[in-house]
Order: sequence, then C-alpha cells, then structure tokens
Amino acid sequence: METKKRLSKVLASAGVASRRACEELIFKGQVTVNGQIVRVPQTLVELGVDKIAVNGKSISEKEPLVYYVLNKPSGYVCSSRRFQNSKIVLDLFEDQKLRLFTIGRLDKLTEGLLLVTNDGHYANQVMHPSSNIQKEYLAKTDNELSPEHLAAISAGTLVEGVFVKPIRVSKVRKGTVKIAVMEGKKHEVRMLMQAAGLEIKSLTRIRIGNLHLGPLPVGNWKELTDKEKQLVFE
Repeated sequence: METKKRLSKVLASAGVASRRACEELIFKGQVTVNGQIVRVPQTLVELGVDKIAVNGKSISEKEPLVYYVLNKPSGYVCSSRRFQNSKIVLDLFEDQKLRLFTIGRLDKLTEGLLLVTNDGHYANQVMHPSSNIQKEYLAKTDNELSPEHLAAISAGTLVEGVFVKPIRVSKVRKGTVKIAVMEGKKHEVRMLMQAAGLEIKSLTRIRIGNLHLGPLPVGNWKELTDKEKQLVFE
C-alpha cells in the first residue's frame, strides 16, 4: 500500500518540475489538493487518492522518465511559462507530449549545453550545491585577449553580493576564452568578463561535469544515455 508523501516530492516525481521549483509553485498558490489551494510543500498526500492539480491541470501517475541534452540557441528563454511573444526552450520539444522542464537555466542570449527532463529528483541532484558540478563556457569577444585580461577574469568579481572566482581560465585563440566555474550564479561568466573590461560577443556552455556538448548542432537535442547522465557528476 502506498504511503502518503510530501506534496513537493509527489509533484517532482510526477515530472512537474524540480523539487525546488515545485515548492515555489506551492508557495504561489498554483497547486490544489482536492480542490483546495495548498501552500505548504510538506503537506502529505497520496497520488491516486488525492486529486492534485497544478494551474488547474490534474497530476496523474508517474510519466516515463526522459533525459535530453539540448544545444540551446540564442533567443530562447529557459522557462515553462511564456511571457508575451517570447520563445521558450520547450518550443524545441513540441513533439514531446511529456511535462518537461530545464535543469537550471541559461540566459536568453547564451547558447549551448542544457539538460531537459521530467525527472525532478535527477534535476535536484544536479542543481544541489553539494554535487560540486563544474560548468565550462566558451566566451568570444572582439578584443585581443591579453595576459592582463586573463588575470582580471581569474581574479574574480562580485555576483549577487557574493565574491566568486572561476576555477580555470584559458585562452583558446585571439578573442576566445574558456572559463570554468563552480557556483553557477546568474550571469556569472558575463560579469567576470565585464569586470575584466571585456564585452562578450557570444557565450556558449560547452560542459557540465564531464558531459561535453560535442558536435550537436545548435537547436538540436538528443536523449542522454545512462553513462552520459552519470558523467554530469564526474
């Protein structure tokens, strides 16, 4: 017999979003249980017995779990909700009928490696700070990168009130640099470049953990193998 579980965990298991994002949905009053708005993520529920809905849409039994890697194009927003006429990443998966979401985010202008799934537990593992997952970016600028520029990027800067330093900075060619970070704060790489007096022409995430983007064309996606899913944590 199935025992009751926390509402946030049930939503994540059903593929609504990551555990953290599910908690936000609950806090905002977007989740109902048996027709009543519930704002406490720890509320105990039983899927199949309690009628659970998000934004009026009922949550059913578990969907088959899927895991994708996408080479995100510039101009797409990492959100499940559309704002005005914005293009969202999930538009690229319109033929998939499952309830998908992105693991973490890339800003609208950043391209590259993005994980998409309906497994809230896997997403929570990837995003949790204790996983210590590196992320590497390829930044291009019109400037000739000097040793002083590289030193300035390596020195770090304040991001969201916290001082951060990249793990590794290496020049690739005249105006291209690889930057590996751990914190993954919003706009971190852009702010590191800005602090060094550099304007970014293009920014691409090329690695998460030991999972590399490889030759996947921009705008295309493919299923992750079990080995690739684990490479994220290595």
